[in-house]
Amino acid sequence: MKKFDSKLNPRDAQFQSNAQAMRLLVGDLREQLARVALGGGETSRARHVARGKLLPRDRVQMLLDPGSPFLELSPMAAHDMYSNDAPGSGLITGTLGKDCSIDLGRDAARICILNGLSVLQRDLNDLTRISRVV
Repeated sequence: MKKFDSKLNPRDAQFQSNAQAMRLLVGDLREQLARVALGGGETSRARHVARGKLLPRDRVQMLLDPGSPFLELSPMAAHDMYSNDAPGSGLITGTLGKDCSIDLGRDAARICILNGLSVLQRDLNDLTRISRVV
């Protein structure tokens, strides 16, 4: 493989400034992903657990074999949409590789067909995306 020589100078002031700005952006992204991973407010989560139900990401972990690589595909879907009332667009979509996907959430397509309920456009986009990926 051909070796690429870098012209970057990590001691340069511009490089340092860019690196610091990137660290701040990455930190902000990690905070936002942590909020999405909670899956809603404390009250809603406590009520869900009090009913004897597992939280959605706990359900995903129960489906996976220990150590299985799970790549969540769209945790920031619907970010800054719907007054931020639908973190992750209300769905957890991800893949375990080329042969397996997990779509966990409101089961949007079935609910809409059987019950005639509304669904967020982002839900349909996520379901379409995961089907293409797999």
